[in-house]
Amino acid sequence: MTLCDLPIRWRRTAALLLLLSISGCSLAPAGRFDNEARRLGFSKSLVMGAGFEHVLFSPAPMPRGPLLHVYLAGDGSPWLDGRWPAADPTPRKPLMLQLMAQDPAPRLYLGRPCYHAPATPPACTPDLWTDGRYSQMVVDSLAAALQQWRATHDYQGLILFGYSGGGTLAMLLAERLPDTRAVVTLAANLDPQRWATHHGYRPLQKSLNPAVRPPLPGSIHQLHLTGGRDRNVPVDLVEAAIVRQPSAQHLHFAAFDHRCCWRSAWPGLLETLARRLDDGPRPVNR
Repeated sequence: MTLCDLPIRWRRTAALLLLLSISGCSLAPAGRFDNEARRLGFSKSLVMGAGFEHVLFSPAPMPRGPLLHVYLAGDGSPWLDGRWPAADPTPRKPLMLQLMAQDPAPRLYLGRPCYHAPATPPACTPDLWTDGRYSQMVVDSLAAALQQWRATHDYQGLILFGYSGGGTLAMLLAERLPDTRAVVTLAANLDPQRWATHHGYRPLQKSLNPAVRPPLPGSIHQLHLTGGRDRNVPVDLVEAAIVRQPSAQHLHFAAFDHRCCWRSAWPGLLETLARRLDDGPRPVNR
């Protein structure tokens, strides 16, 4: 009997199993991410959050400086073919690692619950990277992991950097971390409800939405970066989400899309942020 002789539902199952077996022969996303982190000179460590273990990447030794830069990656690959929850949602494109490599400040990459793991712990259910990717449980564990790490490291404050869905989490974490000095988002999904509607996706019903939460304190400087060619997070979604924020600034790059060309611009953007922090918060650009 050949594959074509099987009923169609069996054929689909067999094809999926074949795809999974083939992908298992190559390095999983978590392994590829680890390799890129080593190539860039970062060390890997683990820290406990609120019920979940989190992966950290940081330079060794850590540079000196008063502020800790915390990098949060995008959502990675929550779904396979838009239909099945991924077994490993770790980002395939390590953009935030590559940006962090250009940053001379004290810095670390903070992984989400259940990301970067060679095996999925029992507590990891697909909700944590699909409908609940920005849930209270995820935010609580990220905040607890960062506070646990900082208990043995002395810094005057934090700057949170978030790309795509990591920008969503950066805004939600800033509510929980009172020593946050600034939030910087890149191509960030700051209104998950409108974003899902825009793309025709089902709502992220188990996630928090920064756009409908109280504004961050005016003492937290916000810098939101958008690309004119970004079809994943169109600029108007970001503009509408930050209009209520008292100290938000918006920098728009007409030639950029969701992934390009943040690496080439990053050193200059870090200098811009440092100058604006020295100048103090400014009102949102309209």
